[in-house]
Amino acid sequence: MARIGDTARTSLKSILEGVLMASDEPLNLANLAAVFTDEERPSTTDIHGALQELEADYAERGIELKEVASGWRIQVREDVNVWVTRLWEERPQRYSRALLETLALIAYRQPITRGDIEEVRGVSVRSSIIRSLQEREWIRVVGHRDVPGKPALFGTTKAFLDYFNLTSLDDLPSLAEIRDMVELEPELDLDGPVDDEAPNDGPETADDMTARPDDNEAPADEAGDDDAPGADTEAMDESTGDADSTDDEPGDDETEPRP
Repeated sequence: MARIGDTARTSLKSILEGVLMASDEPLNLANLAAVFTDEERPSTTDIHGALQELEADYAERGIELKEVASGWRIQVREDVNVWVTRLWEERPQRYSRALLETLALIAYRQPITRGDIEEVRGVSVRSSIIRSLQEREWIRVVGHRDVPGKPALFGTTKAFLDYFNLTSLDDLPSLAEIRDMVELEPELDLDGPVDDEAPNDGPETADDMTARPDDNEAPADEAGDDDAPGADTEAMDESTGDADSTDDEPGDDETEPRP
């Protein structure tokens, strides 16, 4: 039976490389240690040292060892991404301005309610945007504001951090570093067709009605936010600070005036 370090191919670094290549998700130090038996399990320090060596080995290659919120993963380096994506025929995923603005507000101002987002953007947030972000597991409900109606408070997830190659929310660029959205538009390809998860017209579905009260009624989010914008929150789920995208639904760019 092969033992760790018998040959270069069974060195700790080589074993960790094979494990990370075989995994379809990031692995933290505990996950990596779990592949070894009790008798052979290396220390956390040894595992971390081997990962650093592996990271250095990839420094001038088309792949890299990247640490994200959920752990470590081997991925294609961004420098060669333009060529790698040609392996697939489908067009790159696109993001609408409305989805990006909503996601940015949640990331930078979390926890935040839907009413807060609408107040900043000046237009109503379509139910399809919130639903899409939740289905991608980029945002989640982290609590409820303690005001009448108890509107949901949204925050980002580890999946959000993993997708954007971040280890924590502290890695987000400062607002001063973010260029004006008009300058970003050509780079992000905000125009053009988007997917058809939900139709533009027609009545809302039951899911929509659940996610958003009827516009003719006083929305709980908006009413709560106006009454007590600084109200405390209830008990929240696990912190998102320790915590990836298909297109937005058609028409998300063309948001309706806020009722």
